[in-house]
Amino acid sequence: MNKTLSNFIFAFILGIIFINCANRGTPQGGPKDETPPVIIASSPENNSIHFDAEEIEITFDEYIKIKDLSKQLIISPPMKHKPDITPLGNASKKITIKINDTLEPNATYAFNFGNSIQDNNEGNPYPYYRYVFSTGDYIDSLTVQGTIVHAIDTKPESFVNVGLYEVDSTFTDSIIYTEVPKYITNTLDSLTTFSIENIKAGKYLLVALKDNNGDNKFQQKTDQIAFQSTFIEVPTDSLYTLKLFSEELDYKATRPRLISGEKIAFGYEGNYEGMNIKLVSETPAEFEYRVTKDPKTDTLNYWYKPRLEVDSLVFNVSHPTLFEKDFTVRISEQKRDSLILDASPEGTIGLDEPFKISGSTPIDHFDASKVKIMDRDSTIIAFTSTFDSINNTYALDFNKTEDNGYQVQLLPEAFTDFFEDKNDTIFYTLKTRKSSDYGYVRFTLVNAQYPLIIQLTDKGGKVKREQAVAQPGTVDFLNLSPAMYSIRVIHDANGNQKFDTGNYLKKIQPEKVSHFQDIEIRADWGIQETLEFTQ
Repeated sequence: MNKTLSNFIFAFILGIIFINCANRGTPQGGPKDETPPVIIASSPENNSIHFDAEEIEITFDEYIKIKDLSKQLIISPPMKHKPDITPLGNASKKITIKINDTLEPNATYAFNFGNSIQDNNEGNPYPYYRYVFSTGDYIDSLTVQGTIVHAIDTKPESFVNVGLYEVDSTFTDSIIYTEVPKYITNTLDSLTTFSIENIKAGKYLLVALKDNNGDNKFQQKTDQIAFQSTFIEVPTDSLYTLKLFSEELDYKATRPRLISGEKIAFGYEGNYEGMNIKLVSETPAEFEYRVTKDPKTDTLNYWYKPRLEVDSLVFNVSHPTLFEKDFTVRISEQKRDSLILDASPEGTIGLDEPFKISGSTPIDHFDASKVKIMDRDSTIIAFTSTFDSINNTYALDFNKTEDNGYQVQLLPEAFTDFFEDKNDTIFYTLKTRKSSDYGYVRFTLVNAQYPLIIQLTDKGGKVKREQAVAQPGTVDFLNLSPAMYSIRVIHDANGNQKFDTGNYLKKIQPEKVSHFQDIEIRADWGIQETLEFTQ
């Protein structure tokens, strides 16, 4: 064997030895650990009676960690003073629960950990672990079960609290605002069903809350609610379906304030319709005012002229809900808003869509002779206009043809605002698409109860098109942009052509809503769909 070959063999063997050494301690393969931790001891034992301990210890066969405890842990009945639970953030073989509340006598308590307990290495959860004890002679064992659905959306909310309020001599309808439920559970992040367990026999109010601040009490402004219209008697074999909805806010006026020259903002909550703003302070004979709705906020803007040399103004604000209150607004010299015109849509306009022009200050005069609309061939197009005073918007309607271009020209002084400010020359360019760029759908309704509102929405539930339907017949949606649409039908019981939500205190459930299979609209194509309703 020559020297070169000998050196090569030596180097090859040395390389194999080096690789084997490098791989030592990092074996590949082997089954992944998917076994959840195992409880080997509890003190006091789970399902204990005559419970009087101040601390609970739960011991596992391996190191565990607790994840998302604030979301996952449900204590029923809720405790006024939350217990201290460790470990948080560290691995341990024990969970310790230190009770900081005075326990009720003869009551069954349940700690539902959801999926928060996981092994430290692989994150395998101990699923839906419950630690239960009774301060009395026995463990309450009755159950109430059901399903949570959303009143108008197809996708249900996650982490919904479902509670039972005991109906006894102290019960009032306002209990959901002031007290926590007697028993409570949560749907967690992957379930639409609920099961309230370890209940004693009795009469209860069943309520669900999407509780955004975690206090187990209903806040109309931030929480969603669902409720069973009648009290339930436990034990029961019934399965309850609860429709979760947001209430329309009760009307409330907020303190008004001057935000620019001769412009006072009157904020509100709820429905502003019927809101009346009356200036109580004395004014000169030439005093004028206008009220417009702010396009972005829940605010009515009160505009006035001439400028008043006063320190403050007093207003009376009233509403049909019997609300009435006087407000004092401090007045100072500030710069007035200037007239800025905003137009929509931009670019492409639908064949049946009006062209809207809104003002940043109240529009006081519109001179139609100073507006010119021309098509691509420079043909003058006639138009009509309507004015929405509260939204401070003019809608220009004109006949449009497919695959055409239009120019809207505003000459100077076409618009004059409340403070005599006028527009300069402005040009807007619009176009329509070809009919072949759109699709359509024809609906045939079976077993329908009228009136209805048929809505086509996007995946997020935003309404793209809708029609109110008062009597039998096919329903056509024409000139639809190609897309996937969800079909939502509102059973418009009162015929007001809008979805009416529920109200807990008035014991009103939200209007019924039906959902159907999504449809795909393609360009230059039409489809026919049958919507069959179950009674």
